[in-house]
Amino acid sequence: MIFSDPHISLAVLNDVAAITALLNSAYRGEASKSGWTTEAHLIAGDTRTNEEEVSDLIRQPDTVFLKYTEKEIVGCVNLQKHGERVYLGMLSVKPQIQGGGIGKKLLHASEQFAIQNSCNTVYMTVISVRNELINWYKRHGYSDTGERKPFEEDELSGRHLQELEFAVLQKKLY
Repeated sequence: MIFSDPHISLAVLNDVAAITALLNSAYRGEASKSGWTTEAHLIAGDTRTNEEEVSDLIRQPDTVFLKYTEKEIVGCVNLQKHGERVYLGMLSVKPQIQGGGIGKKLLHASEQFAIQNSCNTVYMTVISVRNELINWYKRHGYSDTGERKPFEEDELSGRHLQELEFAVLQKKLY
């Protein structure tokens, strides 16, 4: 894979610990509250994922993590190829540097990945009450499909503080 930004590359198994720490700091707990993408007000706990889940994702066929590196991994995104579509998940930037354009660069690289893999659509699920995040994706060409999916609580990612569901967003690339 070739990306237009030299800071972006494919993650490898040696990156699992750093990616897991980044994901947990961006989504859960006190550290996440310094960024605007936190879910700490919606889901209790400090854990979004663990090293086993991230490692399993990296090992799956047609699945990659892209990482954004500036001396350390400060951003990542998980991409899963499903036929002619790519599922985008876990887009994260270190909370202290959110708003600096890294998320946009990872989003663009995700779309490059999709095109390079003959996919015509990128889609994702976003917690439906996260209006600021949904609006950010809309500004980047994604639309709400109107489809909703249940967000089931699990043993890993924390207790929901209110009833939650996912909105499905997508962007047609060509």
